[in-house]
Formats: sequence, structure tokens, C-alpha cells
Amino acid sequence: MRQPRCKLHTLTAAVQAALFCSGLALAAPMAAAAPAEPAAQVQSFEIAGGPLAEVLNRYASAAGVALSFDASALQGQSSQGLQGTYAVEDGFARLLQGSGLRAVRQGEGVYGLERQPQQRPLKGDVLELDSVTVSTLRSDTAVGQTSQRVTVIDRQQIEQQLALSSDPGQVLSSLIPSYSPSRQKMSNAGETLRGRTPQFLVDGVPQASSIRNDGRSSYTIDLAQIERIEVIHGASAEHGGGATGGIVNFISRRPEGNGVSQHAGVSLESADRFSKDGLGYKMNYRVSALQGDWETLFGATWQERGAFYDANDDLVGIAYPGEIQDTRDHDLMLKLGYWLDDVQHLQFSANHYELKGNNDYVPVLGDRAAGIPSTARKGDPQGDPAFNENRQYTFSYSNQDLYGNVLDVQLYHQRYRGQFGALLSGAFQDPNIAPIGTLWEQSRSDSEKWGGKLTLRRRGMFDGLLDLTGGVDLMRDKGEQVLVQTHRSYVPPSTYDNQAGFLQGDLHLTDKLTLMAGVRREHSELDVDDFRTVWGTNNAGGVSVTGGKVSFGKTLSNYGFTYQATDWAQLYGGYSEGFGMPDIGRVLRGLDEPGLDVENLLELEPIITRSREVGLRLNFERVDMELSYYESFSNLGERLSVNNDGNYIANRERVEIQGYELTGNWYIDDRHSLRGSYAHSQGKSDTNDDGKVDTRLTGLNISPDQYSLGWQANWNEDWSSYLQYNYYVSRSFDDPRLKFDGYALLSASVSRRLPVGSLSLGIDNLLDEDYFTYYSQSARIADDYNFKGRGRTFTLGYQVEF
Repeated sequence: MRQPRCKLHTLTAAVQAALFCSGLALAAPMAAAAPAEPAAQVQSFEIAGGPLAEVLNRYASAAGVALSFDASALQGQSSQGLQGTYAVEDGFARLLQGSGLRAVRQGEGVYGLERQPQQRPLKGDVLELDSVTVSTLRSDTAVGQTSQRVTVIDRQQIEQQLALSSDPGQVLSSLIPSYSPSRQKMSNAGETLRGRTPQFLVDGVPQASSIRNDGRSSYTIDLAQIERIEVIHGASAEHGGGATGGIVNFISRRPEGNGVSQHAGVSLESADRFSKDGLGYKMNYRVSALQGDWETLFGATWQERGAFYDANDDLVGIAYPGEIQDTRDHDLMLKLGYWLDDVQHLQFSANHYELKGNNDYVPVLGDRAAGIPSTARKGDPQGDPAFNENRQYTFSYSNQDLYGNVLDVQLYHQRYRGQFGALLSGAFQDPNIAPIGTLWEQSRSDSEKWGGKLTLRRRGMFDGLLDLTGGVDLMRDKGEQVLVQTHRSYVPPSTYDNQAGFLQGDLHLTDKLTLMAGVRREHSELDVDDFRTVWGTNNAGGVSVTGGKVSFGKTLSNYGFTYQATDWAQLYGGYSEGFGMPDIGRVLRGLDEPGLDVENLLELEPIITRSREVGLRLNFERVDMELSYYESFSNLGERLSVNNDGNYIANRERVEIQGYELTGNWYIDDRHSLRGSYAHSQGKSDTNDDGKVDTRLTGLNISPDQYSLGWQANWNEDWSSYLQYNYYVSRSFDDPRLKFDGYALLSASVSRRLPVGSLSLGIDNLLDEDYFTYYSQSARIADDYNFKGRGRTFTLGYQVEF
């Protein structure tokens, strides 16, 4: 919470400030001796979720304070509630987190609400209330006022999921319609959003490499460090290239509360056979400090994962791209912030994350045709452990009142290394090194980015008629892929430069109707030196390729509307375009014809995805629903397939996808709430270049239809529970061997508040469902990828705030 400041601009102000500060100094001893007021007292709360206005009123009543605000300004907003031990003001801060609002003490035991100064310029003592805004949207648009579907996963929802599993893919699949089921592996290749690849961000910084996207972008930060997850559904150019399916932005925690606050947590995980090989544990610690103009946050996590077991108590198989079972990871995060004055803020942030395999198991080949899963056994695998290593540094400056404008500037640097496991692949063989069929090899992707973003917003122009947002983005990404054991170049060192400028406008024609439109100009340049592919590319022992520079330029547009038909019904719709590069590394390393040069490769043309969407939002007193229908198409899209060597191939062809999503929440009463969703999608591609999209997309590119239900219950002040059901519907494909049989997963957790801290028990796959993963059934036909999913898994956790 921003604290009041003393500024001495004139002699009069100096005298007044001196008298005021002297009064505070004289009053301090008396205040110290006086009994603690409710604001300073720490209390235990168990506030159920529901409409935000109702939740705030229930919290104020439980805290023994009065709260004055305009309830109509909070219409349509909801809260997951509050559980735990808090001082009054800290509880308000927690409930209002991410809303752009804060509670302000107006007298003894009396509070009001005002807009957060760091999110809007100060214009008075008490400001007009604002809705929950989405920072991923450069225009800072409010939730429920966008022309496309937006999902915000708050901290309590993340905690609910972490009580069951620490797998980011499972968290996203459980809460985001049209997101593919988790692979339960280190790689998230094949996990798509609306049938296309999403762009993963951490605090707005792109995680995937533009040179070689190795499909691990969701494993670059621990979810314990995340405050919320913002998801933009459908093609978007908000943050440059890569968001053909949408954007998943992990927003890291920020300093909160008053003074110094700390958190510590520990959890134990085990399969239901409770063997020592399947045991895992996690520890996390966090300290937050707000002192005057300074803000500090430090967070650390450490996790050891044991082996995974299926419902038959057999070891789950090992995949060479990388595992999350039998691994260890750690994450260190530091944030330092400083207020130059009431509207200018500086922040430095650093995050170091590493996930690395223990290399204690070797794969045991299955038989897909016979229904025999790939498993594992104790052993000493070839090569070095697979790992993910990510270092990210950001520096940001914000000015909330630059001549009436809001200015945000971000500079970032990211260094990423992702190593795969060793593989006896034909693509890696070279008789000059070892006899054919004997060379075990593994690859590593290296990427280093530098970038900057500048955003300037102006609201309320022409008496509130127009809001404008403009900005410039710059990025340089240098990357390569190397073969670790033999020190060969697999993807040559390459440099990708991107510059973009954009302008976005919101025109408020009436109180009910808003029109949105925007344009973004993308310019990219790829620079590749001359290189030679590895020997295993073809029978000629590799080919020489002439390097060069390739430039791309594209103007992208978007437009849409929102229409508030009634107090409880809103229509929206829009058109948007996404810009993405194909997997450059896959294209370059797969060249197998002599005489090629980089400057004339059609495969390096950018992917332009066009998306249309219409939707309906309904908000009643205790029920909210959203229905959206979407279409997306790309004339020169990218469809992944698998070749005979088991490697992914990027096919450039026309792709069309359609689908719809339905979500809803029902706040039954003060203690119980239900959420539900259904998602359907289908897509086809033109595989024979006849101008017709007639081949159904496989599970490598599109998710199954999915039903999801969640029930949150706060039984009393001490006990709460959460029940979750996900059903993935069966689906057939053109190749009958890729038929998906479908499966259902039921998971549950229970939490008990203790005199100090809280205890939780989560059970994932409660009914011990025996199933092959969606990826194994529908993405590729391979005995070594015929994996079963995890069986019943227990997680026991304890956490305390102090």
C-alpha cells in the first residue's frame, strides 16, 4: 500500500509539515502505550467467495470495522474469498489485489475504497472506482470490457491447484477452456490453446526463443512465485510474435501488506503405494517489506520430485525430451521497488529458475499396438540429465501522470538453456564419429534476449469519448542448438531482430456501446551465417546452406466492440490477427537438398493467424456466465507432424479451426460456490495443397472437448474443501491408430486452519483412473511415447504467515 509522503515545496508547506510531523512525534509515545486498534490486530478469517461487494461486506463485519463504498461500481466483479490470519488492512489488500482498488482508513474503525495510485494518476482524495484490469492488455482494459475472451486465474485458484499438483500444464488445463490436457512431462509441445501455440510470458517477457522453440516455455518459473495468470484467448499481437493461439502471462508476486511479512511452506508428495522412490517434497519461503518509499520481495523455492506411478502402481515411462518426475528444481526471485514520488515508480526484478533430472531411471519400451505402456526401471541412462535453466532480469519505470498520460517502460534480459535427454536417433548418427546406430546424442537449445517495451496511455479524451494507447517494442534474440556430446552445431547460430509500433483506441460512443480498433506494424530480420547440416540429415552426409539475411514486414489489425444490452447482459465480438514465426531451428536443421540458401526459403515466411470471435457475458447477483464462439484461419500456417525418426516436422499449409467455450460460476451461498466449463474445438488442414482443408488436426495440434467442474466449500471457520472433475471426451482422427478413448479425473483437497498456520491434504486422481495420456493416444504413433498418466497421488502441505 502506498504510504503518504511529506513534500516541502514552499516555506508555508515546510512550516505546516514541521508542525504536523512534530505532532506525530509527540503522539507516538501515547500511541505506543494505547491499546491496539482493530486495524493493527491480527485475526483469523474464513470468508467465502462470491460477488466482490458481498465478500467485502462480510469481511468488514467479521473484522469489526465499517466499510463505505458504492456497491454499483463493483457490479459484475467476484472474489474467491479469504482464508487465513491477517491484520485488517492486509485482509483488505488481499481481497482487492489486482482490482486497482485499495481500502483507505477514514476514521477509527471506518474504511472507504479508492483507486490505487500506482495504477491511475492521483486526481483527488477519493477517486472513482475502477474495475479489475488486465495488465497483459497494453490498453489496461478492464475484465469484462474486452472484445475477446480473457481469463484471470487468481492466487487462491492457483493455491487450490497446487494442493493437487505442481504441474503448470495441469493447472492450465483444469482452469482454461480449450487448453490441451497436460503431457505430465518437462516438454509442453502439443499443449495448445484453441488449437494453436500460445505465447508464454513472465511479467510480459516472452519465454520462447524465436530461433528454436523447444516447447518448454511453461517451465521457466515456479508457480509459488506467481500472483495470478492472465490468459488472452485467440490470436493476439499485444506482445509481438508467437501468440497465434493466445497469451498466457504469469504475473509474479509483488510486495504487499504493511511493514515486514513472511511466509513459509512445506509439502510432501507420494503415490498411493507410498514407496520411497515415489516420495517428493517442496519448501518455499517468502519475505515482503514495505518501508517508506522502498518495496522489497524475496522468494525461494526448492523441490524434489520422486518417480511417477500409474493406477497399476507401475512406473510411468521416461521421455527423452525431459521429465518432471525424478527431478529437482529451485527458484530464486528478488524484487526491489522505489517510489520517486506519488506517481513515479522504479522496479528491478530478477528470477533464477532451474529444473534438472536426477537420471535415476531408464525407459522400458512399450507396445502401442498391444496396449502395453512404456514404463521405466532403475538404471544409469546414457548422456547427461535433461534440464531447463532460465535467468530473467527486468527494469521498469512507470509514471502515472506524465502530462495526463500514463507511461510504462520495461527493459529486460533473458538467458535460457534447455537440454534434452540422450537419444539413439538416426538424425544424430555420423560414421566419422562412431559406427552407425551406436552414437547416443542429446541436444541443447541456447537463447539470449534483450528487449524493451514502451507504452503510453491516455484516457478520457474529448470528455471521456476516446482512450488511446500507443507504444514501441524492440527485441533481439540470439540462439542456436548444439549437440552436447560431440560439440556439433545442430541449428546454426542465428540472430532475430524485431521492431514494432502500435496504436490502439477505444471509442465510447454511448454508455452501453464501445468500439475498439488497433493497428500494429511488425518488422523482423533473421540473420544466419553459412552452415552445413549434420551428417544424419540425408544420405549425402549433410548439405551446405548459404546463409544470409531475411526481412519480414507485416501490418496487423484488430477491431471489436462491447455492447451492454442490460445491467446483466453484454455482447462482444471482434477480429484480431496474430504474428508468429515458424520454428526456425526445425526448418534450418531439416534442410536436405544441396544448393539451398536462407534468403529463398518459403518455410521461413511468418505465420499470420486471423481470428474472429463473438460472445455473450451474463452477470446476475450470484451467477455469472460467458459463452464465446471463435474461428481462426491461416493461409500459411504450421501443422506439426512426426517423421520416421521420431522428430517433429513443421508443415506449412492452410489451417482452419472453429470452436466454442462456455464457462460459469454459481455462488450458492456464503460458504459454497460452483464453477463449470465446456469447450469444443475442431480443426482441419490442407495437407495435399489442393486448396481444401480436409484433413482433421491430430492431438499434436488440437485439444479434445472437455467438461470441467469445481466445488469450493467453506464448512466453518476452520475447515474448507475443494472438489474438481475434468472429463476429456473421446475423439477420432483420420488415422484410426490415433483414436482417443477419453478419460475422467476426479481430484479433491481439504484444508484445516490451525492455531498457527494451516494444513492441507490434496488427492489427485482420487478414483485412481487408469488411462493413457491424451498426447500418447492422439499425437504420435510410437512405442516409446505410449505413456500412462499418473495414478492416485497425495500431497500434504503446511504453510504459515508471520
